[in-house]
Amino acid sequence: MSLSLVFLLISALDFRHHGSEAQINKFQPSSNKEPNGVHDHQHEKIITISEDGSVQSPRFPQSYPRDVVLVWRLIAADDNMQIQLTFDQRFGLEEPENGLCKFDFVEIEDLSDGTIFGRWCGTNEVPGIQISKANQVRIRFRSDEYLASKPGFCIYYSLLEPAHFESPTVPPPSLSLDNLNEAVAGFDTVEELIKYLEPERWQLDLDDLYKPTWQMLGKAFVHGRKSRVDLNLLKEEVRLYSCTPRNTSVSLREELKRTDTIYWPGCLLVKRCGGNCACCSLGCQDCQCAPIKVSKKYHEVLQLRYRSPGKPLQKSLADVGLEHHEECGCVCKGTTGG
Repeated sequence: MSLSLVFLLISALDFRHHGSEAQINKFQPSSNKEPNGVHDHQHEKIITISEDGSVQSPRFPQSYPRDVVLVWRLIAADDNMQIQLTFDQRFGLEEPENGLCKFDFVEIEDLSDGTIFGRWCGTNEVPGIQISKANQVRIRFRSDEYLASKPGFCIYYSLLEPAHFESPTVPPPSLSLDNLNEAVAGFDTVEELIKYLEPERWQLDLDDLYKPTWQMLGKAFVHGRKSRVDLNLLKEEVRLYSCTPRNTSVSLREELKRTDTIYWPGCLLVKRCGGNCACCSLGCQDCQCAPIKVSKKYHEVLQLRYRSPGKPLQKSLADVGLEHHEECGCVCKGTTGG
């Protein structure tokens, strides 16, 4: 009996030992995770790009599922091509915490050197256009097991030739300062500009822009900025907001030239071109913001008028047609928009 009891005790201890090991292993961090918390790439979907396409969160533009990790590897079929990634304007993931995308996010990595272009989440801002340095990028999407948001994201990809812009026929060194200034103004991104100025070593020059030197640096650098300044964003903001349709209040009596009628409300908001053209590249002395596309929209308002002297005031609802500017552009003064 005593021998049997000993065997029973040994078996019980052995079971508890292995059971505790299994329990511990269950909660140990998976070796399949990278330092940034995204699963490894063994299940990534490889997409060879020869034409335009897109990748998106599941169910886009509806709420994406919870607890999802997706990885796409985009490879340009031509080794000499670059990949341009453009986010759909409908973008929304779970909000960040203290400015960090900890929960749900989409991330883009350039596989030529492992650079992370960015990690995005929230709903306040649509990520800008991203251009690969070589012919491969990796896109990661992760959602945690808690809150899911909508619409998610959709990223459109397209191919770009390394020099996909039209360079001026005159090389930079032979241009006068005024002509060079005009040529530089025609580029949409800092990458295109540096490629034009230094076609053989543009990537090195671009990287050197952000390295500390003995020369005086900008205050943003000296006072510890956390990331590179986005020169492309600065350029794009000028294009988007310098000469654009914007809300403007107009007096209906003045707009319609009806001094015999009272309208309520007396003023309405319409879209009219506004802003300036300080960086106009048309080469004229006086560049101004003007409508390029105009439409007429009708607004229902209360109209008050006297049919004839001594008669009661007539009250009725009336449709008033007002001009709205759909698109604006910089033109030389005296030139009419289309």
